[in-house]
Amino acid sequence: MAAPSLLILAAGMGSRSSGNRLFDPVGPGGETMVDYSIYDARRAGFGRILFVIRHEIELQFRERLSKRYGKYANFEYVYQELAKLPAAFHVPHGREKPWGTTHALLVAAETLQEPFAVINVDDFYGAESYRVMALHLQSGSPDYATVGFVLRNTLPEIGLVARAVCQVGSDGYLTSLAELKNVERESGHAINVDSESNETRLTGDEIISMNMWGFTPKVFPQLEDRFREFLKRNQGSLTAEFFLPVAVNELVTGGTARVRVLRCADSWFGVPYCGDHTRAVHSIRQLIEAGYYPRKLA
Repeated sequence: MAAPSLLILAAGMGSRSSGNRLFDPVGPGGETMVDYSIYDARRAGFGRILFVIRHEIELQFRERLSKRYGKYANFEYVYQELAKLPAAFHVPHGREKPWGTTHALLVAAETLQEPFAVINVDDFYGAESYRVMALHLQSGSPDYATVGFVLRNTLPEIGLVARAVCQVGSDGYLTSLAELKNVERESGHAINVDSESNETRLTGDEIISMNMWGFTPKVFPQLEDRFREFLKRNQGSLTAEFFLPVAVNELVTGGTARVRVLRCADSWFGVPYCGDHTRAVHSIRQLIEAGYYPRKLA
Protein backbone atom coordinates (compact mmCIF):
# COMPACT_ATOMS: atom_id res chain seq x y z
CA MET A 1 0.00 0.00 0.00
CA ALA A 2 1.21 3.51 -0.85
CA ALA A 3 2.46 5.68 2.00
CA PRO A 4 -0.20 8.04 3.36
CA SER A 5 0.09 11.74 2.61
CA LEU A 6 0.02 14.70 4.98
CA LEU A 7 -2.11 17.76 4.18
CA ILE A 8 -1.08 20.83 6.19
CA LEU A 9 -3.64 23.64 6.44
CA ALA A 10 -1.75 26.93 6.13
CA ALA A 11 -4.08 29.22 4.18
CA GLY A 12 -5.09 31.04 7.37
CA MET A 13 -1.55 32.00 8.36
CA GLY A 14 -1.26 35.65 9.20
CA SER A 15 -4.99 36.03 9.80
CA ARG A 16 -5.11 35.39 13.57
CA SER A 17 -5.05 38.07 16.21
CA SER A 18 -1.31 38.32 16.70
CA GLY A 19 -0.43 38.24 13.03
CA ASN A 20 1.80 35.73 11.31
CA ARG A 21 3.85 33.74 13.83
CA LEU A 22 4.26 30.67 11.65
CA PHE A 23 7.96 31.20 10.98
CA ASP A 24 8.95 32.26 14.50
CA PRO A 25 11.60 29.77 15.71
CA VAL A 26 10.72 27.49 18.60
CA GLY A 27 13.71 25.13 18.39
CA PRO A 28 17.37 25.85 19.21
CA GLY A 29 18.37 25.47 15.56
CA GLY A 30 15.77 27.94 14.32
CA GLU A 31 13.16 25.22 13.80
CA THR A 32 9.51 26.25 13.57
CA MET A 33 6.41 24.32 14.52
CA VAL A 34 5.89 23.06 10.97
CA ASP A 35 9.48 21.75 10.87
CA TYR A 36 8.69 19.47 13.80
CA SER A 37 5.48 18.34 12.07
CA ILE A 38 7.39 17.43 8.92
CA TYR A 39 10.10 15.67 10.93
CA ASP A 40 7.59 13.58 12.91
CA ALA A 41 5.49 12.77 9.84
CA ARG A 42 8.44 11.53 7.82
CA ARG A 43 9.65 9.35 10.69
CA ALA A 44 6.16 7.85 10.98
CA GLY A 45 6.09 6.87 7.30
CA PHE A 46 4.16 9.65 5.58
CA GLY A 47 5.12 10.24 1.96
CA ARG A 48 3.81 13.29 0.11
CA ILE A 49 3.52 16.51 2.07
CA LEU A 50 1.06 19.07 0.73
CA PHE A 51 0.29 22.58 1.95
CA VAL A 52 -2.98 24.44 1.53
CA ILE A 53 -2.03 28.11 1.10
CA ARG A 54 -3.27 31.29 -0.55
CA HIS A 55 -1.66 32.80 -3.63
CA GLU A 56 -0.78 36.01 -1.78
CA ILE A 57 1.44 34.16 0.72
CA GLU A 58 2.94 31.73 -1.78
CA LEU A 59 6.24 33.55 -2.38
CA GLN A 60 7.01 33.98 1.32
CA PHE A 61 6.01 30.40 2.03
CA ARG A 62 8.10 28.84 -0.73
CA GLU A 63 11.12 30.99 0.12
CA ARG A 64 11.04 29.93 3.79
CA LEU A 65 10.73 26.22 3.00
CA SER A 66 13.37 26.39 0.28
CA LYS A 67 15.79 28.13 2.64
CA ARG A 68 15.17 25.50 5.29
CA TYR A 69 15.13 22.37 3.13
CA GLY A 70 17.06 23.34 0.00
CA LYS A 71 16.82 20.79 -2.79
CA TYR A 72 14.77 18.54 -0.49
CA ALA A 73 11.89 21.05 -0.45
CA ASN A 74 9.80 18.82 -2.72
CA PHE A 75 6.53 19.87 -1.17
CA GLU A 76 3.28 20.29 -3.07
CA TYR A 77 0.81 23.17 -2.88
CA VAL A 78 -2.90 23.64 -3.38
CA TYR A 79 -4.65 26.98 -3.10
CA GLN A 80 -7.63 28.02 -1.01
CA GLU A 81 -9.29 30.94 -2.76
CA LEU A 82 -12.65 32.50 -1.96
CA ALA A 83 -14.03 31.99 -5.45
CA LYS A 84 -13.23 28.26 -5.59
CA LEU A 85 -16.80 27.18 -4.86
CA PRO A 86 -19.18 24.49 -6.14
CA ALA A 87 -21.13 25.35 -9.27
CA ALA A 88 -24.08 27.75 -8.79
CA PHE A 89 -22.48 29.50 -5.80
CA HIS A 90 -20.63 32.80 -5.74
CA VAL A 91 -18.74 34.97 -3.26
CA PRO A 92 -21.01 37.59 -1.60
CA HIS A 93 -20.01 41.16 -2.37
CA GLY A 94 -17.63 42.42 0.29
CA ARG A 95 -16.63 39.02 1.66
CA GLU A 96 -12.90 38.65 2.45
CA LYS A 97 -12.95 36.01 5.19
CA PRO A 98 -12.00 32.42 4.22
CA TRP A 99 -14.74 29.78 4.14
CA GLY A 100 -13.14 27.65 6.88
CA THR A 101 -11.22 24.41 7.21
CA THR A 102 -13.79 22.23 5.43
CA HIS A 103 -13.30 24.37 2.33
CA ALA A 104 -9.52 24.20 2.83
CA LEU A 105 -9.70 20.42 2.68
CA LEU A 106 -11.97 20.39 -0.37
CA VAL A 107 -9.52 22.37 -2.53
CA ALA A 108 -7.21 19.31 -2.37
CA ALA A 109 -9.85 16.91 -3.73
CA GLU A 110 -8.27 16.60 -7.17
CA THR A 111 -4.78 16.12 -5.74
CA LEU A 112 -5.23 13.27 -3.25
CA GLN A 113 -6.05 9.74 -4.34
CA GLU A 114 -4.51 7.99 -1.33
CA PRO A 115 -5.30 7.94 2.42
CA PHE A 116 -4.13 11.13 4.10
CA ALA A 117 -3.94 13.01 7.39
CA VAL A 118 -4.85 16.65 7.99
CA ILE A 119 -3.20 18.98 10.52
CA ASN A 120 -3.00 22.69 11.30
CA VAL A 121 0.26 24.36 10.29
CA ASP A 122 0.93 26.10 13.62
CA ASP A 123 0.16 23.21 15.99
CA PHE A 124 2.47 20.67 17.63
CA TYR A 125 0.93 17.19 17.89
CA GLY A 126 3.86 15.03 19.04
CA ALA A 127 5.54 12.04 17.42
CA GLU A 128 3.10 9.46 18.81
CA SER A 129 0.13 11.09 17.09
CA TYR A 130 1.78 10.66 13.68
CA ARG A 131 2.69 7.04 14.43
CA VAL A 132 -0.84 6.01 15.42
CA MET A 133 -2.35 7.91 12.50
CA ALA A 134 0.07 6.40 9.97
CA LEU A 135 -0.69 2.90 11.26
CA HIS A 136 -4.42 3.51 10.85
CA LEU A 137 -4.08 4.94 7.34
CA GLN A 138 -1.85 2.04 6.26
CA SER A 139 -4.18 -0.60 7.71
CA GLY A 140 -6.56 -0.54 4.75
CA SER A 141 -9.50 0.43 6.96
CA PRO A 142 -12.26 2.34 5.17
CA ASP A 143 -12.98 4.26 8.38
CA TYR A 144 -11.78 7.77 9.11
CA ALA A 145 -9.85 8.69 12.25
CA THR A 146 -9.01 11.49 14.63
CA VAL A 147 -6.26 11.60 17.23
CA GLY A 148 -7.79 11.97 20.67
CA PHE A 149 -5.73 13.97 23.15
CA VAL A 150 -6.35 14.20 26.89
CA LEU A 151 -7.83 17.61 27.68
CA ARG A 152 -5.31 18.57 30.39
CA ASN A 153 -2.47 17.89 27.93
CA THR A 154 -3.81 20.57 25.58
CA LEU A 155 -4.48 23.44 28.00
CA PRO A 156 -2.24 26.48 28.53
CA GLU A 157 -1.45 27.47 32.10
CA ILE A 158 -3.47 30.68 31.76
CA GLY A 159 -6.23 31.72 29.39
CA LEU A 160 -9.47 30.62 27.75
CA VAL A 161 -9.42 28.27 24.77
CA ALA A 162 -11.94 26.39 22.62
CA ARG A 163 -11.83 22.60 22.66
CA ALA A 164 -13.79 19.94 20.75
CA VAL A 165 -14.83 17.20 23.19
CA CYS A 166 -15.22 13.70 21.75
CA GLN A 167 -17.97 11.37 22.84
CA VAL A 168 -16.52 7.91 22.24
CA GLY A 169 -18.45 4.66 22.15
CA SER A 170 -17.29 1.44 23.81
CA ASP A 171 -16.04 0.32 20.40
CA GLY A 172 -13.59 3.24 20.22
CA TYR A 173 -15.52 5.16 17.57
CA LEU A 174 -16.66 8.76 17.69
CA THR A 175 -20.36 9.19 18.42
CA SER A 176 -20.44 12.99 18.50
CA LEU A 177 -18.24 16.05 18.84
CA ALA A 178 -19.12 19.12 20.92
CA GLU A 179 -17.14 22.36 20.91
CA LEU A 180 -16.67 24.10 24.24
CA LYS A 181 -15.71 27.70 23.51
CA ASN A 182 -14.36 28.92 26.86
CA VAL A 183 -12.25 26.31 28.65
CA GLU A 184 -9.49 27.08 31.12
CA ARG A 185 -7.23 25.13 33.45
CA GLU A 186 -8.10 25.08 37.14
CA SER A 187 -6.11 23.15 39.80
CA GLY A 188 -5.44 20.07 37.72
CA HIS A 189 -8.94 20.11 36.32
CA ALA A 190 -10.71 22.51 33.95
CA ILE A 191 -13.84 24.59 33.75
CA ASN A 192 -15.98 25.68 30.84
CA VAL A 193 -18.07 28.85 30.82
CA ASP A 194 -21.01 28.89 28.42
CA SER A 195 -22.62 31.87 26.69
CA GLU A 196 -24.84 32.49 29.74
CA SER A 197 -21.87 32.48 32.15
CA ASN A 198 -22.73 29.07 33.58
CA GLU A 199 -19.66 27.13 34.72
CA THR A 200 -19.21 23.40 34.14
CA ARG A 201 -16.38 21.58 35.91
CA LEU A 202 -14.39 19.18 33.74
CA THR A 203 -12.17 16.39 35.00
CA GLY A 204 -9.32 17.13 32.59
CA ASP A 205 -9.45 13.52 31.36
CA GLU A 206 -11.92 14.27 28.55
CA ILE A 207 -10.82 13.19 25.07
CA ILE A 208 -10.29 16.13 22.74
CA SER A 209 -9.90 16.36 18.97
CA MET A 210 -7.32 18.98 17.99
CA ASN A 211 -7.99 18.93 14.24
CA MET A 212 -5.71 16.01 13.37
CA TRP A 213 -7.81 13.85 11.08
CA GLY A 214 -7.30 10.83 8.87
CA PHE A 215 -9.36 10.29 5.73
CA THR A 216 -9.64 8.33 2.52
CA PRO A 217 -10.57 10.12 -0.73
CA LYS A 218 -14.20 9.07 -0.32
CA VAL A 219 -14.54 11.93 2.16
CA PHE A 220 -14.44 14.57 -0.56
CA PRO A 221 -17.93 14.05 -2.07
CA GLN A 222 -19.33 13.68 1.45
CA LEU A 223 -17.81 16.99 2.56
CA GLU A 224 -18.82 18.74 -0.65
CA ASP A 225 -22.44 17.80 0.03
CA ARG A 226 -22.19 19.27 3.54
CA PHE A 227 -20.40 22.37 2.22
CA ARG A 228 -23.17 22.97 -0.33
CA GLU A 229 -25.73 22.85 2.48
CA PHE A 230 -23.61 25.30 4.47
CA LEU A 231 -23.47 27.70 1.52
CA LYS A 232 -27.23 27.52 1.05
CA ARG A 233 -27.72 28.49 4.70
CA ASN A 234 -25.16 31.31 4.55
CA GLN A 235 -25.44 32.67 1.01
CA GLY A 236 -25.08 36.32 1.95
CA SER A 237 -22.81 35.99 4.98
CA LEU A 238 -19.51 37.86 5.06
CA THR A 239 -18.15 35.96 8.07
CA ALA A 240 -19.64 32.44 8.38
CA GLU A 241 -17.09 29.61 8.22
CA PHE A 242 -17.60 25.86 7.97
CA PHE A 243 -15.09 24.15 10.22
CA LEU A 244 -13.95 20.58 9.70
CA PRO A 245 -14.99 19.28 13.16
CA VAL A 246 -18.54 20.53 12.51
CA ALA A 247 -18.63 18.82 9.12
CA VAL A 248 -17.26 15.53 10.51
CA ASN A 249 -19.76 15.63 13.36
CA GLU A 250 -22.57 15.97 10.81
CA LEU A 251 -21.26 12.93 8.92
CA VAL A 252 -20.97 10.87 12.11
CA THR A 253 -24.34 11.79 13.62
CA GLY A 254 -25.96 11.37 10.21
CA GLY A 255 -24.63 7.81 9.99
CA THR A 256 -22.62 8.34 6.81
CA ALA A 257 -19.11 8.01 8.32
CA ARG A 258 -17.29 6.11 11.05
CA VAL A 259 -14.39 7.80 12.82
CA ARG A 260 -11.96 5.83 14.96
CA VAL A 261 -10.59 7.79 17.94
CA LEU A 262 -6.86 7.07 18.23
CA ARG A 263 -5.79 7.73 21.82
CA CYS A 264 -2.59 9.71 22.35
CA ALA A 265 -0.88 10.66 25.61
CA ASP A 266 1.37 13.33 24.05
CA SER A 267 0.93 17.00 24.85
CA TRP A 268 -0.46 19.33 22.19
CA PHE A 269 0.39 23.01 21.90
CA GLY A 270 0.07 25.74 19.29
CA VAL A 271 1.42 29.20 18.52
CA PRO A 272 -1.50 31.25 17.15
CA TYR A 273 -1.14 33.91 19.82
CA CYS A 274 1.79 35.76 21.30
CA GLY A 275 1.73 34.16 24.75
CA ASP A 276 1.74 30.66 23.24
CA HIS A 277 5.17 31.14 21.68
CA THR A 278 6.99 31.17 25.03
CA ARG A 279 5.21 27.98 26.06
CA ALA A 280 6.14 26.32 22.76
CA VAL A 281 9.83 27.18 23.11
CA HIS A 282 9.88 25.82 26.68
CA SER A 283 8.02 22.64 25.70
CA ILE A 284 10.33 21.92 22.77
CA ARG A 285 13.37 22.44 24.99
CA GLN A 286 11.99 19.92 27.50
CA LEU A 287 11.39 17.35 24.75
CA ILE A 288 14.94 17.79 23.45
CA GLU A 289 16.40 17.40 26.94
CA ALA A 290 14.32 14.24 27.40
CA GLY A 291 15.79 12.80 24.20
CA TYR A 292 12.71 12.90 22.00
CA TYR A 293 14.30 15.23 19.43
CA PRO A 294 17.86 16.09 18.41
CA ARG A 295 19.08 19.61 19.10
CA LYS A 296 19.03 20.24 15.36
CA LEU A 297 16.50 18.58 13.09
CA ALA A 298 17.91 16.78 10.07
